[in-house]
Amino acid sequence: MNGLLDAAISIVLFVVVLGVLVLFHEAGHFVTARLARVRVLEFGFGFPPRARVLGTRGETEYTLNWLPIGGFVKLEGEDGAELDDPRSFGRAPLWKKLLILLMGVVMNLVLAVAIFGGIAFLGAPNIGVKFDAVEPGSPAAAAGLVVGDTIASIDGRQYDFYSGSYGDGTILDHLRADAGQTIQLGVVHADGTPATLTVTLRSKAEVAAGQGALGVRAGSGGFQPAILAGTTSRPLGESASIGWQETTRWFNAIFDALGKLGSSIVSHPTQAPPVSGPVGIAGELGQTFRDQGPIMTLYVAGILSANLALVNVLPFPPLDGGRMLVLALKAIPGVGRKISQRAEQATYAIGFLALFGFLIWVTFFDIARGITGGG
Repeated sequence: MNGLLDAAISIVLFVVVLGVLVLFHEAGHFVTARLARVRVLEFGFGFPPRARVLGTRGETEYTLNWLPIGGFVKLEGEDGAELDDPRSFGRAPLWKKLLILLMGVVMNLVLAVAIFGGIAFLGAPNIGVKFDAVEPGSPAAAAGLVVGDTIASIDGRQYDFYSGSYGDGTILDHLRADAGQTIQLGVVHADGTPATLTVTLRSKAEVAAGQGALGVRAGSGGFQPAILAGTTSRPLGESASIGWQETTRWFNAIFDALGKLGSSIVSHPTQAPPVSGPVGIAGELGQTFRDQGPIMTLYVAGILSANLALVNVLPFPPLDGGRMLVLALKAIPGVGRKISQRAEQATYAIGFLALFGFLIWVTFFDIARGITGGG
């Protein structure tokens, strides 16, 4: 029963999170098209087949569709047709077309910045450190620390999720810096009860010789963070800066991951790719929600928003970046005449089939990992 409940939570989170991200993306296209006076025929919530028409406002029909993931915007003439209507997408100046396509990506970047910065402003979760072993005869052993305890604070100071990157250090940094001193170490026991332990850390000479100041050791995966009760808020300006820096950091990380994905497809097409598909993302969202709570689930949504922005700007039809590339090529004298409407539509159709095939390929490995429990 718990397994079914976990699966249901994962599916609901996936639909809601991805739906909101895609709707923000499409809202960027929609608003920009309206401002550019390009005719918007339909704004769809979800993907076809159509369930019902919600209503019509002005020249735009609003629809509810059966596949509850995101939505879409249908512009007149967006398939490359040169219609007589001066407000069709096909007859718009090149700069308007490119701007309309680009604003979906921009909206996802803005949303990522808002999510990361909003967490910092409203309250990033406080975190502690878990360890896998206590060294015999160490300060940790003398103080009574045992595996299962979580180090929560030093001399009453707590550390939030952003402390390591945007503060003056982590718990481990401060333990090393306080070498030789007697400190008040806040811990949370495995049963959830808090305690304060007086600990005299190893000397600076011992730390310089390679010993840990406290005498706890991590496993093969390193010291693991643990979400604690309480949050830490930061000023608006600092939070905005954190939002931008986190978005940039994840944008670069996703770009590197895409490079590894391309290499993996070429060199090891039968091995699991270094990315997750829809099934894997749903599982990760569900696990984050169960283990770390709603704030960290929102943080993952910020990562996915940055991901959606980068993927959509790639020069691959029918993604926004691919459509922008085709439009740019059509604008080149002597080249544009050779790209017919049929060829443009065929390019988008082939690209869509390739993307669909890729999703099936990645999903196969997502399911295989779920069955075998592999990473």
